[in-house]
Amino acid sequence: MLSQKAKYALRALVALAQAGGDQVSAAELSLRADAPRKFLEAILLELSRNQLVISRRGKFGGYILGRPSAEISFAQVIRVIDGPLALAPCVSPRLGFRKCADCPDLEACTLREALLRARDATAEVLEAYSLADAAAGAGQPARALT
Repeated sequence: MLSQKAKYALRALVALAQAGGDQVSAAELSLRADAPRKFLEAILLELSRNQLVISRRGKFGGYILGRPSAEISFAQVIRVIDGPLALAPCVSPRLGFRKCADCPDLEACTLREALLRARDATAEVLEAYSLADAAAGAGQPARALT
């Protein structure tokens, strides 16, 4: 399940994508993302550490995207904030792969195939959907999916 923290992060990043490269203050992002400012500032710090945003300090400081919005997928953001997309650690290809504690045999697991398919389908959609797509609005991709 997508955490509230990830929802705030995605909303803030889409707001930055909609800003078209203009710097946006934390206060303004808080309003646009409908997120508590202090909580959002902690999220933005985490996004900054992962080069998804660039922060500028000072009276006229704010945030901009760390790279073009078309190059930042929803999957990247969710992985930074919530961790792996997989529903169980035994189907996570990158982050946190391990056998489930209650599973005696990874190869004989009757749940794993369905969980692998769910992970693959979820990853396919979220990897293909960028901040630019969301900023374009109405759920229509801003670019052709390949």
